[in-house]
Amino acid sequence: MNLMRIVKNMILAFIISATISSCAGQGKTDTKNKEFGQNPVGEIVIELAPNTHLIYQDKNHNYWFGNDTETYKYDGKTLLLFTQKDGLISNRIIGVQEDKLGNIYFDTPEGVSKFDGQQFKTLIVIEDHSKKNRWKSEPDDLWFRIGWDKKGPYKFDGKNLYHLEFPKSKIEDDHYEKYPNISYNPYSIYSMYKDSKGNLWFGTADLGIYQFDGNQIRWMHEEHLGSMPGGGAFGIRSIIEDKDGYFWICNTNYKYKILPDSKEEEEQLKPLNYKREKTAINKKEEVLYFMSMLLDDQGNLWMVNNDGIWKNNGQELVQFFIKDGKSNISPSSIYKDNKGDLWFGTQSDGIYKYNGVIFEKAEFRK
Repeated sequence: MNLMRIVKNMILAFIISATISSCAGQGKTDTKNKEFGQNPVGEIVIELAPNTHLIYQDKNHNYWFGNDTETYKYDGKTLLLFTQKDGLISNRIIGVQEDKLGNIYFDTPEGVSKFDGQQFKTLIVIEDHSKKNRWKSEPDDLWFRIGWDKKGPYKFDGKNLYHLEFPKSKIEDDHYEKYPNISYNPYSIYSMYKDSKGNLWFGTADLGIYQFDGNQIRWMHEEHLGSMPGGGAFGIRSIIEDKDGYFWICNTNYKYKILPDSKEEEEQLKPLNYKREKTAINKKEEVLYFMSMLLDDQGNLWMVNNDGIWKNNGQELVQFFIKDGKSNISPSSIYKDNKGDLWFGTQSDGIYKYNGVIFEKAEFRK
């Protein structure tokens, strides 16, 4: 009898010990997940893919990075990788933006994914053809490209995602007559930019620039802005407004001042009224085209192309290079974060940050 009681007590002690160990193990797992900023989706990694070129920082100071196959989030401690298996509609990210509630939106060739901090949700395009030419907008609307083969942007009003079409370009017929077998949509949106007055600018592949003030569309086209002197189309890939209210479009040879409308009558596609000025900062007078441009906190214009980085300080163009040993690395994008620091994305060499003196490669090891 005593032997049976001893055996029972041993079994009971084993069960209690196993239960305590199990609970302790669960507590340890929860602590670890908290330590790494647990997310219901995403995989913890320690470095970005070398072809990462898209950069964005949200209101909570998280960084988002993207390329043709992955999307990353960095909260200052942990680098998380997201792909389609986590709910993204596509692995190819061409744009990131945020709404007033802090939701993050990913523009891709396949559609738009919304991330609420917990999961991804695909926005459904409302196929209402009656709205394609009803260009009206509110300040909180978000705008997307969804690839490069559409004849206009997509507008999200917080509830519905609509496709809008550009009014017919005044040079469309001539363009198709000149290039009858063109293999891409000349209306493709290569760049989107919101200026200091809230006007939206859309740079197209071949058919000029559309400007939208929330009610009226205006249009401009100059052959040299999208066509390179040696031949070939560059498209309107970058638009920026400087501290004096001038607009710089793709290159440094000219700047543009927007003037009040010259005509009162209503037109579906008004010509944009502007004044063009020749700049004196490009001493060599070579035509330099830029993939990406921004204005820093000191009012300097920064521009990137395949030949490096250029800074326009108002007096001259100063060229910079990102160095990897003796080789120059060509950036493909430039971004200013919430602190005013400059980041540069590349097609094959990762992300670099400029500290005011040198370019340092971004690292995200714990």
